[in-house]
Amino acid sequence: MKEHFSSVWTREPRTTKSPALGREQIVRAAMTLLDSEGPDALSMRRLGAKLGSGATSIYWYVANKDELLELVLDEVYGEFDVPDVDETSWRNVAASFAYGMRQALMRHPWVINLVGCTPALGPNAMRMMGRLVATFDRAGFRGMDQDYAASALMSYVIGVTTPELSWRNTMERTGLDSNALNAAIQPVVEKAAADHPELAARYAEFRGMDVDTARALNFEFGLTCLLDGLEARLNRAASRPTVPPGDRAASRPAAPPGVPPARPRHSS
Repeated sequence: MKEHFSSVWTREPRTTKSPALGREQIVRAAMTLLDSEGPDALSMRRLGAKLGSGATSIYWYVANKDELLELVLDEVYGEFDVPDVDETSWRNVAASFAYGMRQALMRHPWVINLVGCTPALGPNAMRMMGRLVATFDRAGFRGMDQDYAASALMSYVIGVTTPELSWRNTMERTGLDSNALNAAIQPVVEKAAADHPELAARYAEFRGMDVDTARALNFEFGLTCLLDGLEARLNRAASRPTVPPGDRAASRPAAPPGVPPARPRHSS
């Protein structure tokens, strides 16, 4: 059987069937459901009940749940802040984007599971990636390095934020705040590290720390290191001899674009 793929963004939108229900309303309701109850709670039936219209009405606007997830993903991408590079330095733009992305992921933790498996082809994603790539172009990155830099930045934010969200889920499950949960875990950690005195001493220092402050500083430290590394790469590239134009294509490795690639899915 021949496989084919589709996206809600590349097919012709249907004419509005009912003035009482629109795509924006559906997306807002879906995001409210996802934010409050998580991805397992989202179904066309539940969403239809929330809208008071039934699942059949929703299918007029989206062909399936995959298309609905494309819409909500792009809505979240619209919350990522990418300032105009003409108004500030590339490092400030990249840092602002990283903090904006982190905040959006913390507001909508379910979206992490969509990045990389749901196509990011909507207008917000395109606008965001266009500005981000333009930022790295203005910085001096060339060719695929622009996409690699954007991908590294996004991957860093996702990598650091994911365990933070897991920690927050544990807080909700136990009913403990961040510092109380850390205090409860500390004796177990110290016991596990008993045969590693250098680690035990380090863990003992964590006993009185404010966890949220430590996580914020951890994010800032890693982001600064990443930006320092990108800047060092730019500086090294500026000091190298120019590669003749005919040799550039042959020396460039193949790689996916900056937005994490989508895993293929069947249209239905």
